[in-house]
Amino acid sequence: MLTPGRYFLAGNIAAAEAALIAGCRFYAGYPITPSSELMEHMAKRMPEENGVFIQMEDELSAISAIIGAAWTGKKAMTATSGPGFSLMQENIGYAAMTETPIVIVDVMRGGPSTGQPTIVAQGDVLQSRFGSHGDYETIVLAPNSVQELFDLTIRAFNLASIFRNPVIVLSDAELAHMVEKIEVAQKYDIVEFNQVEVDLVPSFVPLGYGFKVAVTGLTHNFKGYPITNDVKVHRELVTRLVDKIIKNEPTISDVEIINPEAETIIVSYGISSRAAYPIIKDNKDVGLFRPRTLWPFPESKFKEIVKGKRVIILEMNLRGYAIEVERVGRKYGGKDFETIHIIGGEVPKPSHIEEVL
Repeated sequence: MLTPGRYFLAGNIAAAEAALIAGCRFYAGYPITPSSELMEHMAKRMPEENGVFIQMEDELSAISAIIGAAWTGKKAMTATSGPGFSLMQENIGYAAMTETPIVIVDVMRGGPSTGQPTIVAQGDVLQSRFGSHGDYETIVLAPNSVQELFDLTIRAFNLASIFRNPVIVLSDAELAHMVEKIEVAQKYDIVEFNQVEVDLVPSFVPLGYGFKVAVTGLTHNFKGYPITNDVKVHRELVTRLVDKIIKNEPTISDVEIINPEAETIIVSYGISSRAAYPIIKDNKDVGLFRPRTLWPFPESKFKEIVKGKRVIILEMNLRGYAIEVERVGRKYGGKDFETIHIIGGEVPKPSHIEEVL
């Protein structure tokens, strides 16, 4: 593993090394632009760390493999991009239903369909939360630098271990290939399975640890036995799966707030948010609300600053995070809402914000 110190790394490589520090010892994937370098690096590094690397035949089997690996007690991960992420959606729901701790790095690119394979976008924001059917929650993290991609990948494994839930790191084509300086700390707080007790989250007992284990995507009781025709059992199960994330939002959510008293607040995340820093540096009447945790939506933090404010949302899609920002913002007294939509591969610039201020 990387020793403490400074490194000059591309985002994909940083995410892979962070996963190893977090304890990931199983990687299954299928190569897809612009995430392929992460998988290639894992193919080299996993054997060096006594881990398992498997190139699967497609993305459906990749996510199936990491779910299976997690149930043997391994911290497991895959990485993909748009079309591959779409193929994983059914099993993201399965992982949520079976409370399987897995990590997925989605390196976003232009879509829909094959779209722009090498071009940056943020079109998977809603998919990362609502892509599978039924009622469930995901935890979704959004770094805006290679350093944060490194740090949040470690946090993703910790959150997966604590909440027994799929955790998604939303990278993008720009961050994945951007090379920046990162600092690797002397020590990281690494959370193992069952190390942290959280209300509504049962203990995780992998296969082969002396217990009879039942795992099913069917509606099931607390023993894991399928019971599909009992209203009470289904209601209690699915409500708990949702509540264990939503009720812990204040703990899960992580945001950067600059100039919270400003009359105008920019809401942005990921690579797009970097365009806001020159604006707020030179204009104290403009603030920034940058969620590092996209889902669950950081409502406990946003409600503290939005009342009476003009809100400008900057993101690289046509229908994304702005929908939830405006819904929650109006709930807590936000005044005006405007979205800057950037698509096609252009990375947001400060001038895009200046045009609407």
